[in-house]
Amino acid sequence: MKSTTSTSEKVLDSAQSLIVAGGYNGFSYADISAAIGIRKASIHHHFATKAELVSALVDRYRQQAETGLNSLREQFPSPAEQLQSYVNFWQACIRDASLPFCVCAMLACEMQMLPEDVASRVRAHFNSLAQWLTSVLEAGAEQNLFRLAKQPEEEAQMLMASVHGAMLSARAFSNPGLFTTIVSPQIAKLLTPHS
Repeated sequence: MKSTTSTSEKVLDSAQSLIVAGGYNGFSYADISAAIGIRKASIHHHFATKAELVSALVDRYRQQAETGLNSLREQFPSPAEQLQSYVNFWQACIRDASLPFCVCAMLACEMQMLPEDVASRVRAHFNSLAQWLTSVLEAGAEQNLFRLAKQPEEEAQMLMASVHGAMLSARAFSNPGLFTTIVSPQIAKLLTPHS
């Protein structure tokens, strides 16, 4: 097991924290330099431009997210459990402030100002997440676990918006519990049995 984190990983970790705190335009290489104690030239050695750095960060984040979502399929046979585990992940991250906001959601707030390389990666993240949620909802509907009022793709978009909007509300009101207050009724509505 690797005991030390590489410089490039430390730079990416710092950039992720800074983006979650203040967005793409809310940090500079000087902020990363101060946070991890290396010279700006060293950061440029690993990532020539800020766009290159944030593109690498989004790629890493997407890979981690896809690995996590795939592991939910392996760990939990039930689509209902997969969906609840996805929500529980964010609930825990927001509650303990380990990852209080989705990096791609934060970047999406600045979509019009992002370099296209970064923006296309952010869109790809949301497309992947929407596809995963759609597949979980379809599987759950086929097993009579979910009652969908709309097409699975639409339900997935609504759920994704609910989860990310709940993150925003929890942040805006400095109240981690709001996440659960907002998202739980959405999940409960999906789980309501047919009458």
